[in-house]
Amino acid sequence: MPSSPVSYPLVAVTTDLKPLGGHPTYAVAQKYVDPLLPLSGVLPLLLPSMGADLPIDAVLDGVDGLVFTGSPSNIEPYHYGQTLSNPESPSDPARDATTLPLIRAAIARGIPVFGICRGFQEINVALGGTLLQEVHNTPGFDDHREDEALDAAGQYGPAHRVRAVPGGMLAAIVGADSWEVNSLHGQGIQTLAPDLLAQAHAPDGLIEAYTYQPAHRTDAGFLLAVQWHPEWQAAQNPVSRALYAAFGKACRQFAARKRDGLLARAA
Repeated sequence: MPSSPVSYPLVAVTTDLKPLGGHPTYAVAQKYVDPLLPLSGVLPLLLPSMGADLPIDAVLDGVDGLVFTGSPSNIEPYHYGQTLSNPESPSDPARDATTLPLIRAAIARGIPVFGICRGFQEINVALGGTLLQEVHNTPGFDDHREDEALDAAGQYGPAHRVRAVPGGMLAAIVGADSWEVNSLHGQGIQTLAPDLLAQAHAPDGLIEAYTYQPAHRTDAGFLLAVQWHPEWQAAQNPVSRALYAAFGKACRQFAARKRDGLLARAA
């Protein structure tokens, strides 16, 4: 008898809106997409940053997880109650208009979420947190940007250690209390959103990872976000493999509950 076809949870991956060859283009770096199938066991689908034109409920009806990727652009600071400190800061208003409401809607449904770098910052802002627009110019913090004189391998090489919060979800996933990470970001968390729980810190105290743990919900879904870039050579990195495996497991569990009719539709 023929074997049954393999069924993969479907995961939406955010994109940027940027000009390529003179045309506005929805785009995402390959490195964010490629680890998902082999390491998480999920099928990635690219989500266009269409802003208010994107039917969020229809998207969420069809997926079992979401990945909010990194990007060269920054969230426009009016979203978290600040004015722009550096006029040359790259922005992507179409992505902001897409991801911020999408994050809130996904969390309301308990859909698994994995955030990386800009995605880490987006989730914090979407839930009411604020950002440091220039970590390197903020007293008490180190410079977390990459060295642009290095090639990609050098820029994505180990930059500093992070220390996990003892007894936290991230420490349990990784199976360690400290490990090396890369660092390629100019912005970082200033205030953590009320329903987020820090899971790891850099040596200067900057929050490097968090989960979602609201006091008012017992059915909150999987959410993990990190400031570093686990997607870089993920298959060769034990920490990255653990993160992607945990996300994939959550997506499969969500897909199974949806298939069995065990999910309550968010109001």
